[in-house]
Amino acid sequence: MKNSIYFLLIVFLAISCRNNATLYDVPVVKYPSTKKVDVSDNFFGTVVSDPYRWLENDTAMDVGQWVKEQNKVTFGFLEKIPFRNKIKTRLEEIYNYPRVSNPLKVGEYYLYYKNDGLQNQSVIYVKKGINGTEEVFIDPNKLSDNGTVAITLTGFSKNRKYIGYIISSAGSDWGEIHIKEIATGKDLPDVIKFVKFSGTSWWHDGFFYSRFPQPDKEKELTGVNKFQSVYYHKLGDSQEKDILIFEDKRHPLRYHNVYLTEDEKNLFLLVEEGDGYELHYKPVDLKKDGFKPLFTGFDHKSLVIDVENGLFYVLTDIDAPNYRLVALDPVKPQKGNWKEIIPESKNLLESVSPLGGKLFATYIKDVSSRLFQYDYSGKFENEITFPALGTAALLYGMKEESEFGYSFTSFTYPTTIYRYNVKTGKQDIFFQPALKFDPANFEAKQVFYTSKDSTKVPMFIVFKKGLNLNSNNPALLYGYGGFDISVTPSFSVSIIPLLENGAVYAVANLRGGNEYGETWHKAGMLLKKQTVFDDFISAAEYLIKEKYTSSAKLGINGGSNGGLLIGACMTQRPDLFKVAIPEVGVMDMLRYQKFTVGFGWVGEFGSSDDSVNFKNLYKYSPLHNIKPAVDYPATLILTSDHDDRVVPAHSFKFAATLQEKQTGKNPVLIRIESQAGHGAGKPISKFIEATADKWAFLLFNTQTPVK
Repeated sequence: MKNSIYFLLIVFLAISCRNNATLYDVPVVKYPSTKKVDVSDNFFGTVVSDPYRWLENDTAMDVGQWVKEQNKVTFGFLEKIPFRNKIKTRLEEIYNYPRVSNPLKVGEYYLYYKNDGLQNQSVIYVKKGINGTEEVFIDPNKLSDNGTVAITLTGFSKNRKYIGYIISSAGSDWGEIHIKEIATGKDLPDVIKFVKFSGTSWWHDGFFYSRFPQPDKEKELTGVNKFQSVYYHKLGDSQEKDILIFEDKRHPLRYHNVYLTEDEKNLFLLVEEGDGYELHYKPVDLKKDGFKPLFTGFDHKSLVIDVENGLFYVLTDIDAPNYRLVALDPVKPQKGNWKEIIPESKNLLESVSPLGGKLFATYIKDVSSRLFQYDYSGKFENEITFPALGTAALLYGMKEESEFGYSFTSFTYPTTIYRYNVKTGKQDIFFQPALKFDPANFEAKQVFYTSKDSTKVPMFIVFKKGLNLNSNNPALLYGYGGFDISVTPSFSVSIIPLLENGAVYAVANLRGGNEYGETWHKAGMLLKKQTVFDDFISAAEYLIKEKYTSSAKLGINGGSNGGLLIGACMTQRPDLFKVAIPEVGVMDMLRYQKFTVGFGWVGEFGSSDDSVNFKNLYKYSPLHNIKPAVDYPATLILTSDHDDRVVPAHSFKFAATLQEKQTGKNPVLIRIESQAGHGAGKPISKFIEATADKWAFLLFNTQTPVK
């Protein structure tokens, strides 16, 4: 009898373990057939085949049919996940709360975006005075039936009478500038077309802006954007009458934008190429050219943030990879004549803003914000303290006014808007959201792990309080690592369904970003790009070693340059991850520069047109490192049909190749959003749908029970 009971207990445990390991049966996916063509390129003696080159033609009928067939398979799979709708419903519940962001003070008016909860696009409101009546200024939701038209406020006129705004559709970077009178809400007839990556810099009765030539309709979303030039538009004129201020026909792939400081005496021209930019200036006028060089070459970044007593106040990384603030006389701008106002420190000086007659310096210390007040001589006066370790951003304010606004957020502190009075040092809350869950139920911690080359790299880990470190928790590791962009703490409702179901959310602050200044950035770019992937892989290994999760439970996610990160890491270490979710990723590192604005990334990645860089790119290019007979992670690739920054061909070709060569049973799916772009301006309904699909795919393939 005793032996029989023992035998039954063993059987019961075996069945239980088996059921836990296969909580959900993951179906075998039958992929659509993707034709192959005989196309190849010869790179310095290395022949590289490109059998899915035909997928680059996004307007072709056969590509459209391929998209339709892939989406049918993908959504057929996702719709069968038993808890997918439960996650979507939970996202709709917790997103349905009022949110306010980006207040802009224009004279006596406050303008800000507000979303009542599930509106596809946030509505822009205006009120006269802080206690004035709130009125709708622009409602983007009335401009389309499906919420795919987005509005971005841009500069306002010196007399505070007019403000510009940019309309963009279906997620495209292309936009149109429109003008509205603030007091009446009346739209002027002015319309500026063919704008991309530009604001409005107002002067007298018009504004400066940058535009490209009218694009070829057939290649509007894929063709290389060349010859961005600067114009001046006078209110009331048609665009054809706009005055050309600057063009450069010798360098078609450079970006050109202008701005004025508050004194409006000088027009500053930013010329961007690769990793840095030049800065030129001239006394403001409407003559063509005439700019004088202030900082030349593209190895550094220097920006005039204010002009005071004839001196240019410049935030620069010259001889200061963590940046410093200097004052210089434009008559004798040589470095030997500079006066140092705020010296470089061990922490990154992220920005300096002239507000209320003072200088407010935002620092990043170990990936969290600090905000200090100085006078114009560089004397420290005050620190603005925050309620937790997190991220602050200055949102509005003028040198001539005593008030400015800023936001603060962290992983467990919802984004809150503050008003700060420079004269009194007092602050109050402009807006604080009321949530439908308690952030206090979750915990965020920062750790420092060791990367492959022994460098200490910071990482944030967020989880539900009481988490058991037993290696059995699902986890999602996020990263970016590029373009000197810092990934600092921020509050995100989207991850709550993961955390509520016992998942761990981790954010690794990889080299290539700007968390520790230009040194950190340059350690992960060009020929050192592999360092970024090593940092990410080491972050995954840390989470596994410390028993937050295991390889069978670990998913990875990133978008754009972060999509490249996911593609590179899943092809280099397919054994380390169970799920990979690359979004709008740069997957073809040999051809990225041939589309839209890809040429602008050559300073970050290098180009296959150069023999040394080709060898480096070929080593890690996700598309070119997919090998046969390998069991790759369950993969959900996300892209959009109107992404004219990282064109969808990257994801199309990566998906087709991965489906062809995948050996194991893990699914390889591509989700192609319609009427959407790189991410900006995406309607909340589309965002919730995509997020529900991502989290359902992650939890389903990591065999995680969902409440």
